[in-house]
Amino acid sequence: MSASHELEKAATAYALDAVRMDKQGQRGRAITLYQKAIESLLQLVQLYPEYGLNKVYVQRAIAYQERIKALQGVVSSSEMRAEANEDATGGAATMENDGTTKSNNDEIIVTERPMVNWDQVVGLDTAKKAVKEAIVYPVQRPDLYPLGWPRGILLFGPPGCGKTLLAAAVATEIDANFYSIDAASIMSKWLGEAEQNVAKLFGAARKVANEGKAAIVFVDELDSLMGTHSNEVGGEIRVKNQFLKEMDGITDKGKNLHIYVIGATNKPWDLDWAFIRRFQKRILVPLPDSATRLNMLKHYSSNLTINPSVDLPELARLAEGFSGSDIRDVCQSAQLSLIGEFFESGKATDKEAKPRPLTMADFRQILEERKPSVSLDMLSQYKRWFEAFKAL
Repeated sequence: MSASHELEKAATAYALDAVRMDKQGQRGRAITLYQKAIESLLQLVQLYPEYGLNKVYVQRAIAYQERIKALQGVVSSSEMRAEANEDATGGAATMENDGTTKSNNDEIIVTERPMVNWDQVVGLDTAKKAVKEAIVYPVQRPDLYPLGWPRGILLFGPPGCGKTLLAAAVATEIDANFYSIDAASIMSKWLGEAEQNVAKLFGAARKVANEGKAAIVFVDELDSLMGTHSNEVGGEIRVKNQFLKEMDGITDKGKNLHIYVIGATNKPWDLDWAFIRRFQKRILVPLPDSATRLNMLKHYSSNLTINPSVDLPELARLAEGFSGSDIRDVCQSAQLSLIGEFFESGKATDKEAKPRPLTMADFRQILEERKPSVSLDMLSQYKRWFEAFKAL
């Protein structure tokens, strides 16, 4: 067994023993075991400084240290009893004020359907078409798909181009339960529970689907959870295997349940091949073209006061290479600069006074001071990966 597995195993064992001693009221022993768990976690972080889940391990170490302080009398006895109750259940539930329990599963799953429609997704016609063919049409007429339909959809491309917005819009379109997760939430704050969280997540989605309602599991920053890493430890491997098992499970046994996994990533080349092939649809969400940039500028400037002389088509041309979020930032920065000028002039003290309209010069200045967030090298990488693995 590797050093990383040994440390992870030791941290888990110490933490579980500490919780047990904590529950039994053996504070001295519990403090010692919490300290040992902290030492193992920090050693794991030091051994693998580039490991993606170090943040989770550090958070756990901090939480154990806080518990030690509680046991040493830093907090009130009532707070100590409440924390001991949470620890004794392995973090599976937390006490509400009325004495009821709330599952930690609620913390890792966001089920509220986002209020985003297709009109709010500017451009991306090819990506929209591919998503509709994979999800919307099968939900509307499943009888037309004797061979089934894709359950895994991968959205990849530069950051800030609308991947999350696209997933939210399709959930609204089919009135689906929307389960939004990320690596940090799945890799539970309690070691050893991560794969259980994955099982709970898909269990909740299956329950909804069996009741006749569509369910979308949206995994943001997919590469951090399902990527190929040189420093993998046991917990991450188990989570990846559980996710593979669950993804296979939504397509087996001939059940035509409407459960979909939509993954979003800025680094598709980091994904493990086992996951790539389970996403039957692999869709590039590219930088906006000229027409889309113009529509975005119209959208983001609609709430601003701009001079009629502002040439939005020219601004769209100057913003070539900018992502959707870049264009929003340009409009926001122009407004911030204008408001700063307004306050510095002293006119803001007059409650009736208003800033002047934004001019072409204001936007040009911001565009000269900002560079696109996506480099040409990144664009080349996306293009190469798309040519190798595209599946529209």
